[in-house]
Amino acid sequence: MLKALPESRRLDTATRELDPPFAVADLAAFHRNAADLVRRAAGRPVRVATKSVRCRELLRRTLKTPGFAGLMCYSLAEALWLHGDGLSEDVLVAYPTADRAALRELAARPAAAAAITIMVDSVEHLDLVDATAGTRRPDIRVCLDVDASWRPLPALHVGTRRSPVHTAEDARRLAEAIVRRAGFRLAGLMAYEGQIAGVGDAPPGNPLRGAGVRWMRRRSAAELAGRRAEIVTAIRELAELEFVNGGGTGSIETTTAESAVTEVAAGSGLVGPTLFDAYRSFRPEPALLFALPVVHRPGGRVATVFGGGYIASGPVGADRAPTPYLPAGLKLTAVEGAGEVQTPVAGPAARRLRLGDRVWFRHAKAGELAERFNEYHLVEGDRVADSVPTYRGEGRSFG
Repeated sequence: MLKALPESRRLDTATRELDPPFAVADLAAFHRNAADLVRRAAGRPVRVATKSVRCRELLRRTLKTPGFAGLMCYSLAEALWLHGDGLSEDVLVAYPTADRAALRELAARPAAAAAITIMVDSVEHLDLVDATAGTRRPDIRVCLDVDASWRPLPALHVGTRRSPVHTAEDARRLAEAIVRRAGFRLAGLMAYEGQIAGVGDAPPGNPLRGAGVRWMRRRSAAELAGRRAEIVTAIRELAELEFVNGGGTGSIETTTAESAVTEVAAGSGLVGPTLFDAYRSFRPEPALLFALPVVHRPGGRVATVFGGGYIASGPVGADRAPTPYLPAGLKLTAVEGAGEVQTPVAGPAARRLRLGDRVWFRHAKAGELAERFNEYHLVEGDRVADSVPTYRGEGRSFG
């Protein structure tokens, strides 16, 4: 049996004909991550969050994995594109839309209207659809967006700020307006608990914060379970919901513990970005990496690579910067960080780097790397099996 190559050497060997900067998807890690998401979901279908992937080929591969069902898009225009490509007949748009051209296209394509569900959290959203797409159209499938944040005190809001619908009374009032209104069909309900799914409970080097996050997550999950059950019961008295969606990569276990939830959403867990290193109960493998070439040797324990300033969205902080991954033992410098056209890396391993050598990085978030590269090179073992376009490489940008 051939001995496995060290990780850095394997990636360098696989991509030896490529000139960095470039990005790769390690297919073995990607598929292991997909299988682990299915395992964690414990029998509930996993809806793929496309914003964490942004590559049609990787979305196709995910949907072929038993246990995954349907797409969760972040844009109606994206949903129409992916449905038109035949990727899925079950597409949920996770955010309300004000895209009038996309709404008109949805109304003009009966097959798309039957497959795509848009998000609403107010009567104003219904008014916008009617004003844009007219009333002589196929029924528009809608999903009620419920605020899943935790509010332990009137002035304290923990979680994402999404919807004005927070209580069972709020949800019932909006559901009544939807079912009374011609041209709409209430198909589902979504409540995304970002304060659980998106906040790591084991931040490196900060055990006190980790303990506080775990306490918050337990209390928030208990409160949400009761409230979500009440909301689902109230709405099912008015409409036969096809799905109740919840969770994300970071909250699959607590979400699937709720009998009211019929499916979970996940995407970042396929890729394994650095922000998902800070969880105790699971650890996705790094499946998406990018390589930058060494172009300066300023001396000592520092080498400088070309480019690299791919800062993730969210609150500004060191955890949003890309992280040197291979060779092991490198880190960003405090003064320069990840720069627009150059990024110094420091550490013992920097002494061994020479001009043209690759430094492999991980991004902080899953999908945003696709906005930087036109293609992902799919690595199998020590070879590139294929090169496939990202959304950017197909000339698509959805926000």
